[in-house]
Amino acid sequence: MAEGGGAVEEKITMMHGGGGVFMNMLIRGHILPRFDAGGPEPEIPAEHMPDSAVIDGIAFTTDSYTVKPLFFPGGDIGRLSISGTVNDLTVVGAEPLAVSCGLIVEEGLPIRTLDRILESMAEAASEAGVRIATGDLKVVEKGKLDELIINTSGIGVRSSLLDANLESAGRSLESRWLTPLNIKPGDKIIVSGTIGDHAVAVMTAREEMGIRARVESDAAPLNGLMREALKVGGVVAAKDPTRGGLAALLNEWAEVSGVGIMVDEERVPVSEQVRSACDILGIDPMDLANEGKLVLAVAPHMAEEVLQSLRNHPLGKRAEIIGEATKEYEGVVVRTGIGGLRYLPMPAGDPVPRIC
Repeated sequence: MAEGGGAVEEKITMMHGGGGVFMNMLIRGHILPRFDAGGPEPEIPAEHMPDSAVIDGIAFTTDSYTVKPLFFPGGDIGRLSISGTVNDLTVVGAEPLAVSCGLIVEEGLPIRTLDRILESMAEAASEAGVRIATGDLKVVEKGKLDELIINTSGIGVRSSLLDANLESAGRSLESRWLTPLNIKPGDKIIVSGTIGDHAVAVMTAREEMGIRARVESDAAPLNGLMREALKVGGVVAAKDPTRGGLAALLNEWAEVSGVGIMVDEERVPVSEQVRSACDILGIDPMDLANEGKLVLAVAPHMAEEVLQSLRNHPLGKRAEIIGEATKEYEGVVVRTGIGGLRYLPMPAGDPVPRIC
């Protein structure tokens, strides 16, 4: 109770933006219930919080980026913004077409800094084969914003490879898009490369907590990598493990699908530099954000072929099958290196704030 007998007013904290339990509670408890304003039903239920909405066959997504610092090893806020939006379209089975660029700039930001960021956005868009088609610019007074926030929205159309890919799974599916609704026991879980690189790169750039690791962010558009997997077939769900990392992603999949997920900890790819940083800080690498990795659920008879297709692509050389969906357990269970089992919970929030 507050002083005088009144109720304590709930307020937003940094935990609400961390991609874990608190963020999910805020979205499901306060945002989604107020946004059902009629119109056509989304083809993927909104309560499952897909990376992109699909309305009448068109995929649509939006995201805002607030990163400190603006530049970090392997990327910057501009590359991050384009990559993140392209990837959110890609993982539902869409082919990205165009993105918008909304800039909220603090008074006093050097124009040469803005130029570098815009050039980086253009380069990432060229890599992805998308057009930056529209945008907006706002400037706020000095001290009212920390340098720059970028909002990017994107639209895409159903990939021409998606139908054949889903049919090759060889079973009936809950959705004709890529969604955890389609995951069934036995499906293999594949991650396209080492996890935690982006979060540790940003920590290194901040020169905080004594981290001196030589790690570059993995920020990259993944539509080309996804295209290679879809050509093989059997992919039933996909997502990029951003805020909340692999732990949040797998817990969301287990909740939506109603199927448990078993992970072999020793098969989860983690670089030595990231592992060392996590050991120092007492952080599980599976809780850390990534900006250039795919996680796929694949029908078991297609998994090895999909894995090889990822490894043949420059962005998937360290891809691994890390586990499978199972009826034996609920939630996410990790088999440790010594053969024990532990539950992997949904993280409360991202341990590294303002990284995307």
